[in-house]
Amino acid sequence: MRVLGIETSCDETAVAVYDAKAGLLAHALYSQITTHAKYGGVVPELASRDHIRKVISLIEEAMAIACSTPKNITGVAYTAGPGLVGALLVGAAIGQSIGFAWGLPTIGIHHMEGHLLAPMLESEPPSYPFIALLVSGGHTMLVRVAQLGIYEILGESVDDAVGEAFDKTAKLLGLGYPGGAALAALAKKGDSKRFHFPRPMINRVGLEFSFSGLKTFAANVIAAHSLDEQTRADIACAFQEAAVETLVIKCRRALRLTGLKTLVVAGGVGANLVLREQVHHMVKEEGGIAYFPRHEFCTDNGAMIAYVGCQRLLAGQHGDGVIQVAPRWNLVDC
Repeated sequence: MRVLGIETSCDETAVAVYDAKAGLLAHALYSQITTHAKYGGVVPELASRDHIRKVISLIEEAMAIACSTPKNITGVAYTAGPGLVGALLVGAAIGQSIGFAWGLPTIGIHHMEGHLLAPMLESEPPSYPFIALLVSGGHTMLVRVAQLGIYEILGESVDDAVGEAFDKTAKLLGLGYPGGAALAALAKKGDSKRFHFPRPMINRVGLEFSFSGLKTFAANVIAAHSLDEQTRADIACAFQEAAVETLVIKCRRALRLTGLKTLVVAGGVGANLVLREQVHHMVKEEGGIAYFPRHEFCTDNGAMIAYVGCQRLLAGQHGDGVIQVAPRWNLVDC
């Protein structure tokens, strides 16, 4: 089974070829950061237009790198949701059209399932079952993963996702887009003892998250101080420490509640080095092991879509040839 994977859920156009025996053969990506940076966030219409302009050339690039032709591709996978509806429709239309033209089965993949299973692309992947922390600009959730397609959401954010809180706080600090990476870079220069930010919901029973209050706290601190470079760095450091510690506390709680010893951290915020360091330390204390995708597969990519598509097609699943997307789609129902 050799699958062509297409990812167009938001602001990255990505294509990959994954082979069930040989593994990942190729992946190509075009980032729209420069397109959206001037607006301070993703403009949906511009995202859709960029996907239309770039996706065919990326398919050709990935196919060439993988030394593949339509004759040795046996399936097509594309992101069907969640995401921006216009962007999703580009990938779905292209994926279904290729499937029809080449006579191949196609399947729509849940974007977050792709992130969830991205560590499976590594040479030493985790084994089922495990706990996964999905952290991105749009999602923050803890998931019990029993096996492919069997997911239980243990807890999620009741308001802002942690990545969204990073980006909004970065914007308040006058940092560029995307804000999360810029804030993490600035935090390296900060004094961790100058400010103390709250750790939201850690004293409540359960595994739910809330980051809107943390963002508001940051806004109030910013408004109350003259923002010289050191103060900006100190605020960034305090915010990052609070967000990361909150995530780590909830992950520890999830491991103890379930009795599992394997933790996967995936999604764009999973690239944060402070989060990785503290998760590794915590999981080691719990007698377990932590897994992360490589940095290039933390953000949106075609490799994770091609991998999940391959696994689902091997399991006998496929779509019905209808171009259909789901901008809102519960992970449990995928």
